[in-house]
Amino acid sequence: MSDRWIADRMHLIDASGIRKVFDLAAKMHDPINLSIGQPHFDTPEVIKEAIFAAVREGKNAYSQTQGIAPLLQKLQSQIDAEFRHPDRKVFVTSGTSGGLMLALLALVNPGDEVIVFDPYFVMYKHLTTVAGGRIVPINTYPDFRLNVAKVRAAITSHTKVILCNSPCNPTGYVASESELRELAELAAEHDIALISDEIYRAFCYDAPFVSPARFNPQTIVIDGFSKSHSMTGWRLGWMHGPEKLMQQMSKLQQFSFVCAPHPVQWAGLSALDLDVSGSVAEYRGKREYLLKKLSPHYEIAPAGGAFYLFLRAPWGTATEFVTEAIRHDLLMIPGNVFSSQDTHFRISYAADNRALERGAEVLIRLAHRT
Repeated sequence: MSDRWIADRMHLIDASGIRKVFDLAAKMHDPINLSIGQPHFDTPEVIKEAIFAAVREGKNAYSQTQGIAPLLQKLQSQIDAEFRHPDRKVFVTSGTSGGLMLALLALVNPGDEVIVFDPYFVMYKHLTTVAGGRIVPINTYPDFRLNVAKVRAAITSHTKVILCNSPCNPTGYVASESELRELAELAAEHDIALISDEIYRAFCYDAPFVSPARFNPQTIVIDGFSKSHSMTGWRLGWMHGPEKLMQQMSKLQQFSFVCAPHPVQWAGLSALDLDVSGSVAEYRGKREYLLKKLSPHYEIAPAGGAFYLFLRAPWGTATEFVTEAIRHDLLMIPGNVFSSQDTHFRISYAADNRALERGAEVLIRLAHRT
């Protein structure tokens, strides 16, 4: 095969550092795996039974591109009750990652700029590249707050999108109501599309969740079942925003993903009735445990949501520190996977308590090189 076969855009996309850690974990015996960004509990039985029933009932063909009517109706009812925007419409996507790809492809022209907050979810950069745009990172270190003044200063004639993620992966930071209001109003002032990635909205521990869509009715919201219902492999999400834009994204889905997996949509319908507060409380407890164990030894910024802590490496670069941790059978993600800086590392506390105990013991030893 000739190298010229490969499109130029592919040389701008690196293999995921997270996937490299996944591959490494598969080769290790009994690793302490605090790298995985997915719930440690299995999909609830009621959701499994719903997909089994859908398959048995023959709901295995394509669905409508925008999603099955019962799921759309239920989601729309919830969204209408929360936001009361007459022009806000929903459609069902093939995962939140699929929704993010549809949004960026529908919004971004070659040369357009997408403002993101550094550290950011790894897909933001690469999907923007696929769309022909480029990210403009806003440095949020050391406390990971959203500095709207920095965003205002970064806006140019090429700015097309601002991408916000709260609660945040990888930092666990939850933006305040005032930060989100200012950001939403700034986007409206400059006629810039605001995308709010809300996949972790269920996991807010210290204050109620706030969406910037409350303050800007043009906000595009991406949400899904993966994290809240432990359905990461099921690929089921949804988007809502201005009807005209949702129609464009749905049209693009028709010629790409076609539809979200049909039987999974019926499972999602049952998932909407499930109370996930027990899982949220469990993760709140895991966060408290790690903060109590690690705060005397590490610099840890506020982490009010999701299931991540973003710790400053106590010596060396984050990559050097994580490499040493791997020698002690502890798997984590170096911060440069998510950032232009290599000073921090991400741990996921979506793990059983024994793994957290073992991981904390290793981290305390490594902090003092003992």
